[in-house]
Amino acid sequence: MGRIAAAGENLMTSTWIYRIRHTLVVAGLSLAAALLAVPAQAQTTSATGGYLFRTYCAACHGESAKGNGPLAESMRKRPADLTEIAKRNKGAFPTDQVYRMIDGREPVKGHGGPDMPVWGDVFSRAVEGGDPNIVQKRIEALVDYLAGIQVRNAEY
Repeated sequence: MGRIAAAGENLMTSTWIYRIRHTLVVAGLSLAAALLAVPAQAQTTSATGGYLFRTYCAACHGESAKGNGPLAESMRKRPADLTEIAKRNKGAFPTDQVYRMIDGREPVKGHGGPDMPVWGDVFSRAVEGGDPNIVQKRIEALVDYLAGIQVRNAEY
C-alpha cells in the first residue's frame, strides 16, 4: 500500500509542477507579446498618457510623479511633484499651461536645457515624420494623464 500511495503523491506532484510550468510559460509568452506590441503603440496616436509618462517622464519625475525618479538626485534642480500641479494652482489644474510647458511654448526652469528636453520638439522629431496631429495627441494624452493623478482637495 505504501508504494501505491507514494506513486499517487508523485503523480500529484508531477501534475502540479506541470500546471505551474504551463501557467508560467503562458504568462511569460503573454508578457513578451505585450512588451513587443508596446513600442508600436507608442508610435501612434493611441499611445496612452500613462505609457508616455513612464517612457519619457518617470526617469526624472518618478513612477509616482512625485519628483523622485532614479535620475532626480543627479539633477541641478529637483524635478517637480507633478501630482500637486492643481494644489499649486489653488485647486485648479491648468490644462493649457501644462500643455504649453510640455510642448515648450511656456519655458520652465529645467525644461529645454540639459536637464529636460522640450517634449514637443522631441515628439516632432521622433513620431511618424513629425506629424503635428500625432504630436498634439501625445501631448494631450500626457496632460490628461497628469490631470488624472492630481491629489484631491481632501488630500491637501
